[in-house]
Amino acid sequence: MSAPQTLGKGQNAPLTTPSVVLTVEVAAPADLSALLVTSAGTVRSDADFVFYNQPTGPGVRLLHGPWRLEVDLADVPTDIEQIRAVVTLDDATARFGALLPPLARVLDGTGTELFRYAVEGLSTESVVIVLELYRRAGAWKIRAVGQGYAGGFADLVTDHGVSVDPPDAPTATPLASTPPPPAPVPPTPPARPPASPLPAPPGAPFAPPEVQLTKARPVSLSKGQKVTLRKDGGTALTLVQMGLGWDPLRKRSLFGNREAEIDLDASAVLFADRTAVDIAFFNQLSSKDGSVVHQGDNRTGAGDGDDEVLVVDLTRVPVHVTSIVFLVTSYEGQTFQQVDNAFCRLVDHTTGAELARYTLTGGEAATGMIMARVYREGRDWKLEAVGQSIQARNPVQALDQLGDVVR
Repeated sequence: MSAPQTLGKGQNAPLTTPSVVLTVEVAAPADLSALLVTSAGTVRSDADFVFYNQPTGPGVRLLHGPWRLEVDLADVPTDIEQIRAVVTLDDATARFGALLPPLARVLDGTGTELFRYAVEGLSTESVVIVLELYRRAGAWKIRAVGQGYAGGFADLVTDHGVSVDPPDAPTATPLASTPPPPAPVPPTPPARPPASPLPAPPGAPFAPPEVQLTKARPVSLSKGQKVTLRKDGGTALTLVQMGLGWDPLRKRSLFGNREAEIDLDASAVLFADRTAVDIAFFNQLSSKDGSVVHQGDNRTGAGDGDDEVLVVDLTRVPVHVTSIVFLVTSYEGQTFQQVDNAFCRLVDHTTGAELARYTLTGGEAATGMIMARVYREGRDWKLEAVGQSIQARNPVQALDQLGDVVR
């Protein structure tokens, strides 16, 4: 197999295959799109703009996982002269100059890499035309472009003839002579919890009361709250299921709403006192003793219900293991400010009944969260909702931040 041809900026080469796949590797979240333009340099209609909310166009398809453009050259209409591949950073305030150069690859229909192009020399751009497929004398060629667009993505596509709906207009600021609106009435503070039989010493943090599991009504746990893992009637739970759920992030732009995939990972770390002795996570789906089993990795958050599940057989947990910490990490580095509807729930694995739930609200600028821990107390196992933010993109990075939880 011959090595791919490396292109420099402005260099072109003939295409000899009927279909190609274009990919661009960027060291930050980014979108790939395509503009199909005529000899006038504009689209014929908005249907010639291929992007995340309109992933197909004449002869061109945009696919995700990672982003790639598939082009069947024979299906491209004859009045389309050029197909321009555009990369846009998700964060409009970010700049390509602060990142490693994007790497574009061109593959044939069998997956063989034909060309590659490292887009060097970018600085303040957040959008760049990377590659261009174009007709010349009845044949198709490719050109390495690497042209940043200072006006931003909206200006780029409107300059190519795409109609853009303006974003919602901001609320007008009242004139100085206009009386300001009345201040909102502060909400009534929630009632204080019942006083404990013995008053806490001055300055001691409030400890939420321990709650009991019941079949009739799942328990909604607040941060720091605890529950004994016994069913109605005092029977100890043996198989418990810890479920993690979340939704893809809905992003609004000039071109409509879309869902951005979020890759959260659920993990369980087994501790002997304060020492981590085992783990179950996406790269090791079972603890070595088999007491904790991960049901498989979900990389998007798509679908209803639990997106990742860990099943714990409490009867098989080795006697030296004193606690199991459940944590969530964001593999690609999105923070919990960017995650919708994240929750952790406890299920009786035998019956499927939900026993307790902890909802992650008020997301923080953190890439990890210690959701809960299961720990021994005498002959019982107990669950505590933790809800502590950490900075970690995988459970290994989180290990040295778990000490306070397994005190």
